This record gives sequence, structure tokens and C-alpha cells, in this order.
Amino acid sequence: MKREIVLDTETTGLDPASGHRVVEIGCVEVIGGMRTGAFFHSYLNPERDVPDEAYRVHGISTDFLKDKPIFAEKVDEFFEFIASDTLVIHNAGFDMRFINAELDRLGFPALPMSRAIDTVLIARKKFPGSPASLDALCKRFEIDLSARTKHGALLDAELLADVYLELLGGRQVALLLEQESKNTDALRDVGATSQQRAPRDFPLNPEELEAHALMQAKLKKPLWDEYN
Repeated sequence: MKREIVLDTETTGLDPASGHRVVEIGCVEVIGGMRTGAFFHSYLNPERDVPDEAYRVHGISTDFLKDKPIFAEKVDEFFEFIASDTLVIHNAGFDMRFINAELDRLGFPALPMSRAIDTVLIARKKFPGSPASLDALCKRFEIDLSARTKHGALLDAELLADVYLELLGGRQVALLLEQESKNTDALRDVGATSQQRAPRDFPLNPEELEAHALMQAKLKKPLWDEYN
């Protein structure tokens, strides 16, 4: 089954070319259109300050990040988790620019944009003229947002995974498959505990045998004669 990685980042600003850095990466694994529970998550020391405007968005402070690993210390683990699978990202250009800027600092080749699925583009195509933010899509699909008081990479990746499945029309299908699996398990359990009944014999009486013989005599070239 197809493996996809839903990815989100938090940063110190809007443009890596201006020296802004990644401060958090969150990734969740999706296989066959369903979250598996596997994830990668790390806060990162950006080796610079976090401006107030960025702090107001995600609540991650310069002081909080001082003892966190730098990207170079987590890059191997990040690569191992994403492997060569498709990346599902909301506004993919933003996150890919920041990830590739971090990779470039370490001398790694950039991740190609062709590897990313942008859920913003899917949402705009599916719901033209409607808001395509993550919040708006969660509300449209009635996905619980109560834990999202601020942006957070792992939480947003988890929410996006659910949104992505809805955009593909898949959550209802997934629920049906889950229920079908439960029903199958229940039937299997019943079969394992039920008693096997002995076969019963229902012999025909003479009148029934005679009626059957008369019916057969009226048939022209019955199929069973070809195999006798």
C-alpha cells in the first residue's frame, strides 16, 4: 500500500533567503489513506533569535530552543523517516523552501517539488472560491480543532493528514472498512465458539419419489444425461 508523509514546519519568519530558519518539524505517516500512528517530531535550535511576530504565531521562544538540537543533528533521522515517499504539505512551496535551505547549508541536494502534494491546491480545486486554510478546512470537515490554540508542526501535520483524507473523499471509506473489519472479526469469533451441528437427513417419501420420476420423464434431453 502507498506510503505518504504529511509534513509541517514552524519557522522564525517567512523567508529563508533572509536568514530565517526552521524551529520545528512534524511528520506523520499515512499508509493507504490512513494514519498509522508513526511520526517524526523535533524542535530545532535555529542558531538565531525568534522574532516576536513568529513567537505570536507558534509560541516557540528563543529561550525554549536554546538546548534543542540543531538541524544537522536530526537530519539523518529526518531522512530515515521520510525515506523516498511522497510528501503531503499544506502550502508546499513554503515548507519545501525552508527544508531545502536547511539541507543546502549541510551540502545535501534539495528535495524536488515534484515529490510534494500541495493540499492547498487540492482544496482550491475542490472548493473554488472558499477559504483553503488548515483551520477553514478542519471546520468544513468537522475535524476537532480544540487543541490548536497556536500553530504546532506535529499537531498541524496530524490535522492535515485528516484533512487530506477528507479531500480525497476517504474518511467515510476508511470508517466503512474499519467497521467491515470489526464485523469480520466478530463473525470469526462467533464461528470459533459455536458448536458444529451434525448433518441431518431428509429422505423423500414414495409419493415424492414418484412425482419426481414423472417430472423427469417429461424433460427432453436433460443436461445430466450428457454426463452419464
